[in-house]
Amino acid sequence: MTASTDHARLGDALLAAYDSKQPIAPITSTVEGLQVADAYAIQQHQVAAWTASGRTIRGRKVGLTSLAMQRQLGVDQPDYGVLLDDMFHLDSMPIEASRFISPKVEPEISFMLKKPLAGPGVTVAEAIQAVDYAIASIEIIDSRIADWKITLVDTIADNASSGGVVLGTRPVELRDIDLFTTGCVLTKNGAVVDTGAGGAVLGSPIGSLVWLANTLGQLGVSLEAGEVVMPGSVCAAVAVSAGDTVTAHFGALGPVTARFV
Repeated sequence: MTASTDHARLGDALLAAYDSKQPIAPITSTVEGLQVADAYAIQQHQVAAWTASGRTIRGRKVGLTSLAMQRQLGVDQPDYGVLLDDMFHLDSMPIEASRFISPKVEPEISFMLKKPLAGPGVTVAEAIQAVDYAIASIEIIDSRIADWKITLVDTIADNASSGGVVLGTRPVELRDIDLFTTGCVLTKNGAVVDTGAGGAVLGSPIGSLVWLANTLGQLGVSLEAGEVVMPGSVCAAVAVSAGDTVTAHFGALGPVTARFV
């Protein structure tokens, strides 16, 4: 593993990119030999700075859950990041595009937890029991790395390319929905841009939740009651800018809209 001084320096560079809205070169191009463990250490350096400043962790996100994205980056497993309190936006309310550098949106079937979930060893049954309800959502992803030229290490270090969250307004209990076949039609400014279904997310979004709980559990971290878990996108990410309105139509979960100004 690379020295902790490099973790802090690279973490500070990413923090500065948030403030300046000026992206940086891929961190893998500035330090040789960075591994996944280094990337999570860089991510954690930023999380510590954010929480020290008064921001609060309200959930977690899982990325790289689709086979297409894993093949694109040459990886065989997802990654994760944190969701902070000020990353959440209200459905259909204006979102300032200037908050981001190069935003894209991803439609997801998210979960609200009603009790803690601590791995390792979490089963599908235990994960289901921990979920209060599923809810339609749009994740706003963003990259502090210039031009999205990212490797697995780059995106993990950059908090899994997290940007923002928009939750829908129709909570649905798991018994009332088939997560595998639940489909989504994603529209941008009224035109259909992509479609997908829950089965694209590691076979089921619940599988993604299990992976996250067990991966965090190996680090002594548990998912807490009241946290939101975004398990991954059901289709490809779509770029957005000021003036765009995107809506994810999720059938039984209802629509959720992100409007950028």
